[in-house]
Amino acid sequence: LGYTHVGSGGQQVTAPVLAVTGANAIVDWVVVELRGAGDPTMVLATRSALVQRDGDVVDVDGLSAVSFFLPAGNYRMAVRHRNHLGAMSASPIALYGIPTTIDLTLPGTPTWGTNARNNVNGNMVLWPGDTNFNGTVKYAGGSNDRDPILTLIGGTTPTNTMNNVYNGADLNLDGSVKYAGSGNDRDIILQTIGGSVPTATRTQQLP
Repeated sequence: LGYTHVGSGGQQVTAPVLAVTGANAIVDWVVVELRGAGDPTMVLATRSALVQRDGDVVDVDGLSAVSFFLPAGNYRMAVRHRNHLGAMSASPIALYGIPTTIDLTLPGTPTWGTNARNNVNGNMVLWPGDTNFNGTVKYAGGSNDRDPILTLIGGTTPTNTMNNVYNGADLNLDGSVKYAGSGNDRDIILQTIGGSVPTATRTQQLP
């Protein structure tokens, strides 16, 4: 995807971790960033981490807290995903030698910027639709996120599907890429930008 890790990253996972079922089953990867308390544009360290079915983000053993090799102190924390817009804590968080829980699903957890997350039935989630991982969800015009979906299924027949894939164009994360019909991935882009004006855009709220 062109993401450049800082100080770490590139973690790998073993097969037994992916064999877990139930609420702690691993469903995807994310990148966790620690940024400067005074300068949130400064990415100090990054880690590839795993997402469990219940929404917890854990280290590559599938259970432990995500750890960083930085001095104890105050940091801003950001989470980024392969086809969602990332979000970051609004204020610095004190991180020391014990696990600290940051729940970005709670509406009361402040995040950087404006409307950095989407409220789905009281749970805050990352905005989907960034198929080209450029930090903007765009339905029409140059560098839009709709065209990669059509290209992946062949480019000429919009009713084609691509099944059993792990790809950024799979916006609803069901393992298939669809451009048209029920459960397609294209409509998610339109919903993220507002649903009525196809030329609207939504920009990732990371400095």
